[in-house]
Amino acid sequence: MAEITPAELTAPPTGSQHFQPMPGLSNAHLQTMLPRLLRRRLQFTPHWQRLDLPDGDFVDLAFSEEPQAARHKPRLVVFHGLEGSLHSPYAHGLIHAAKQRGWLGVVMHFRGCSGVPNKMPRIYHSGETEDGTWFLNWLNRRFGEAPTAAVGFSLGGNMLACLMAKLNADFPLAAGVVVSAPLMLEACSYHMDKGFSRVYQRYLLNLLKANASRKLKAWPGTLPIDLAQLKRLRRIRDFDDAITSKIHGFRDAIDYYRQCSALPLLNQITRPTLIIHAKDDPFMDHHVIPQRETLPANIEYQLTDHGGHVGFVGGTLRRPQMWLEKRIPDWLTTYLDR
Repeated sequence: MAEITPAELTAPPTGSQHFQPMPGLSNAHLQTMLPRLLRRRLQFTPHWQRLDLPDGDFVDLAFSEEPQAARHKPRLVVFHGLEGSLHSPYAHGLIHAAKQRGWLGVVMHFRGCSGVPNKMPRIYHSGETEDGTWFLNWLNRRFGEAPTAAVGFSLGGNMLACLMAKLNADFPLAAGVVVSAPLMLEACSYHMDKGFSRVYQRYLLNLLKANASRKLKAWPGTLPIDLAQLKRLRRIRDFDDAITSKIHGFRDAIDYYRQCSALPLLNQITRPTLIIHAKDDPFMDHHVIPQRETLPANIEYQLTDHGGHVGFVGGTLRRPQMWLEKRIPDWLTTYLDR
């Protein structure tokens, strides 16, 4: 991985904000994989609800409790990463942490990511903000006004940053947190072709192809390729060339990446925002790091030495600590516990 060098971004924050990796397990790949070993099971019983969308499709929502009964509580919305879901460790771990704080947590599953293929000839992508915008407005209309914040992980983080750059003054979102986001999609796609990152690419591509296969079997003709063509795809960029770009109006994958990267849009965000990256994230390199002088005062950027990709595991093997499950709620308390 290319070294990240901006010295002004490397100084760690002080106090409880500082991330200290688990002793002996600071390796980027271990940090990336540890949450899947340590956060296997949900620690709460989710309340599921299906939200119909204006185009006839749907997204599935997983709440930390019955939302009508919790309508007056502060709300924490989670947007998951590529082929993620409530069952991704970072998602259900943060929702549980929100529940412990007395907040209503909810994961909005991107189309087709709840285990049920979506019906329409479209999927989701890093810059597709329409579903998230519709959902956040619906949440406010359906359950009334309450302080609301959103957290986006990886692909969902890039999407959230794009969404926040477009917000008008009366949009019901008080603050946002972006974690391990591929803010320059084209550069990240090239990085995934190198070294051990190819292992992650193969894993994610297999998930994408399995999801697309389920969709084609359930709703034939809703993707621009058939099953045989799908099997021949070898990179995520190939998938985005053949499917993502074609059904969402882009010329090709590179056009999609350049139009939907959030880094150039960060200076348009006006709400309080925390962005967290690890220098050793194996999914990306220095191209995702913003120049401090380009960031508005409402954005706090934290670059840690270690953490991997959506890892950030501290403590000990006997008592592991998921740093994000404390750092994010602590930072959001100012905006939610009002």
